[in-house]
Amino acid sequence: MAQLFIKQAKQYAEARPSYPKELFQFIASKTPIKDLAWDVGTGSGQAVHSLAEIFKNVIATDTSSKQLEFAPKLPNVRYQQTPPTIPMEEFEQYISIESSVDLVTIAQAMHWFDLPKFYHQVKWVLKKPHGVIAAWCYTVPEVNDSIDSVFKPFYAIDSEPYWEAGRKWVDDKYQNIYFPFEPVEGSDDTGPVKFVIERVMRLDDFFTYLRSWSAYQTAKEKGVDLLRNDVIEKFKNAWNEDGSDEKVVKFPVYLRIGKVGNI
Repeated sequence: MAQLFIKQAKQYAEARPSYPKELFQFIASKTPIKDLAWDVGTGSGQAVHSLAEIFKNVIATDTSSKQLEFAPKLPNVRYQQTPPTIPMEEFEQYISIESSVDLVTIAQAMHWFDLPKFYHQVKWVLKKPHGVIAAWCYTVPEVNDSIDSVFKPFYAIDSEPYWEAGRKWVDDKYQNIYFPFEPVEGSDDTGPVKFVIERVMRLDDFFTYLRSWSAYQTAKEKGVDLLRNDVIEKFKNAWNEDGSDEKVVKFPVYLRIGKVGNI
């Protein structure tokens, strides 16, 4: 997974959206103790700022040292590069001791994981019984009818052959992803719960976002430029239709949240 984002790490840091405060407020309301959070697959730290404002300490891990270079430096955040699979005998060295973490977060990354192995570690490191795991994804951007009509075939047809298999869980809004945890207090199930990211973007920002896709990089390595000239022109025509370069781009967010229980 880390290899998919090395070459476009800078674009990823610049173009990927941050997450709405309402998302973190909701997660925090379900997390009784706020001493330590572990942000897994942190990338360039899109979730770190908000977590650091809520939790006393944050451990933010990723397998890509290149992405971590672009993460925000904060006094209560420890960044840690990890191997793709952390042996349990080395888990304390990389992350923390057993039953010590209040919240595990995974932002737009859980679909890349070996979930049974990962969940074993999550259940080991979370405090029992109220330690919380919160995993979310955001799906494709929504702008307006004209731009969306260009984007939809670009995503569903042009880019489709170059996505890794795990992308299907994002398209599915994490509804059917394996998630063996108990509902948090006040909830009947583990979600998904919907939120929305809103970001003002120019057309160049939008293209930078598209170039940050793993599918874009995979296609490029196979000699295919997904943003070929005719596609760029279609986006330009749709984007400039109303005469304004700035657009509000919406990214629907889908959260799965649960507590570890007494396992």
